[in-house]
Amino acid sequence: MIELHHISKSFKVARRQPGIASAFKSLFRPEYTRVQALDDISFTIRPGEIVGYIGPNGAGKSTTIKIMSGILVPDGGECRIMGYTPWRDRATYVRHIGVVFGQRTQLWWDVPVIDSFEMLRDIYNVPPQEYRRSLEQLSETLELDGLLATPVRQLSLGQRMRCEIAASLLHDPDILFLDEPTIGLDAVSKLAVRRFIRTINQERGVTVILTTHDMHDIEALADRIIMIGKGKLLIDGKLSELRSRFGSQKTVTIDYRSRPNEPVSFAAMHELPGIQVLSMANERAVLLVDVEQTNISEVLGRVSNHLEVVDVSITSQPIEEIVLNLYKEHQL
Repeated sequence: MIELHHISKSFKVARRQPGIASAFKSLFRPEYTRVQALDDISFTIRPGEIVGYIGPNGAGKSTTIKIMSGILVPDGGECRIMGYTPWRDRATYVRHIGVVFGQRTQLWWDVPVIDSFEMLRDIYNVPPQEYRRSLEQLSETLELDGLLATPVRQLSLGQRMRCEIAASLLHDPDILFLDEPTIGLDAVSKLAVRRFIRTINQERGVTVILTTHDMHDIEALADRIIMIGKGKLLIDGKLSELRSRFGSQKTVTIDYRSRPNEPVSFAAMHELPGIQVLSMANERAVLLVDVEQTNISEVLGRVSNHLEVVDVSITSQPIEEIVLNLYKEHQL
């Protein structure tokens, strides 16, 4: 469905030193540098996938989304989506996609939300019956009934984002591009947006490309991630494979009761490789265990020889730490 082959894109950026003299000089002799936003990017996305497209600020994520949505034209390479070249076949192609930019709006600021929806219906030439069906479904799922008559400028950020997502889906697209859709949202709004994205993917087969810095979005939605940095493709694979490759450390929390006349000690843990005691307090110990070096069962066996174990919980390394380690590995 989505195929990118050797896509490159650079921008000319004006540069000048601070001060009035430099500002005056730049009027007559401006200086520019070239910034390589994308450098030989290639990947394929199948129909019905939810893909997390991640990377640090300035990595080229938004530039890629704009190329795939037909807003920008690359300097080189080929992009074919559903048989279309986005920037050449834009008038026909955009009927098949929905785009949400978290920091920009497609809704008219001073008019009620429903007026913007009606305008989008006319732009996409959606049949009235199909429009009413989509609007009813989206209003129910995203809880928009109390918002449709409200001017956009009076909505909270979470309410506006729900309306933005609905606006991008009124014409029933096959592909949804989401660029930071949960930025600035509270926990309740984030959960509502994530639940809705998962629903349209499962029930309607919508392909979703999600760019975000919130790794909880990625963990909740995406089965596959593509990571870029400094305009280059770095990683393309399943999230589970990424965890197994970089997430060998487990956090083991042990609640225990100390035995009479026997001092509490975790000194034996230091004899095992890959063990780090993070904390000990109030009959609770937190250990960091590298399962590639030591089995957790061996750790628990040694603890139970000296203490009465009450409860044990084991958690994987948070996805944020895995991604941070990836950034450090690639010097991003």
